[in-house]
Amino acid sequence: MSAPAPLKKNGRTAAANGPEAAGTSMRARVGDEIVVRGTAAGVVARDGEIVGLHHPDGSPPYDVRWAEDGRTTLYFPGPDAYIRHLVTGDGRVPAR
Repeated sequence: MSAPAPLKKNGRTAAANGPEAAGTSMRARVGDEIVVRGTAAGVVARDGEIVGLHHPDGSPPYDVRWAEDGRTTLYFPGPDAYIRHLVTGDGRVPAR
């Protein structure tokens, strides 16, 4: 399976690194997007913006504001989730 295409959001583009590489730890910054793929037929993928971190190194869990309803929840990502690290229009990753 190939990585999803980059998305444009508010003048920022998602880095085209796709799902986290196997064997690496998930790391995020506030403002990154988290995507949870549906793992069974009929299960819809969902996404949200990471609005809070609980560890300085960016490891889970995360406070996520979900796109479908705007609710913010504490989320512990599973193997079906990955981070889209967002970058500015000039290709720079915003500082933490």
